[in-house]
Amino acid sequence: MNRRKFLVGSATACAVIGRGFSGQGMKAKGLKVVVVGGHPGDPEYGCGGTIARYVERKDRVTMLYLNRGEKGCSQRSSQECADIRSTEAKNASKILGTSTKFADQTDGESVISPGNYDKFFALLQAEAPDVLFTQWPIDNHRDHRAASNLAYDAWVRANKSFGLYFYEVSDGEDTVMFSPTDYVDIEKVEAKKRSACFAHASQSPERFYALQDEVSRFRGIESGRRMAEAFVRHRESADHLLP
Repeated sequence: MNRRKFLVGSATACAVIGRGFSGQGMKAKGLKVVVVGGHPGDPEYGCGGTIARYVERKDRVTMLYLNRGEKGCSQRSSQECADIRSTEAKNASKILGTSTKFADQTDGESVISPGNYDKFFALLQAEAPDVLFTQWPIDNHRDHRAASNLAYDAWVRANKSFGLYFYEVSDGEDTVMFSPTDYVDIEKVEAKKRSACFAHASQSPERFYALQDEVSRFRGIESGRRMAEAFVRHRESADHLLP
């Protein structure tokens, strides 16, 4: 093997090795990140630590909610609940240092149609993301599946020009059959993630965060860290985009 072939081969090997855990490969700077969730709280629970790490390095993050969670409050009208949960989302956003947007669909009644594909694509075009996170396409909640489908369609329509990662929430209870390809170490930002999740006070965070905390600790064990968030990167997505 001549010197040129050796150097090319070594570079390829290093790139492959670096894909397993974020931060081992190239680090993109100044990214625009969009995290799609079916409801207020989903991006925070599934990606809160990763979002915090992006913001720490001065990347810009938008949490894009498919709806306002208006059916998620007992003994409250839909409008009251939407107001409560929208405020909670904005409080969580302040904690994490992100911006928020709403796609204005209806909680539990998400619609996938040509018109809604167009509306969602327009929302993402306006954000011009470098990397997009969305929910797992076979989550048990229909709004999660709808969010995933709309985001995936927008990525395809954009000629797969930005990164695409799927995230998990309440693994085993909601997300199923999730086999990660990439991990982000969240040990140093876990307190910020916890605060953002507990900002959703109407949604029993003491129960749901305990479950998500178990997931984070398991993913940490799985990836050789204390706590981690796990993702599935689409095979045709750009790589080395995690913080």
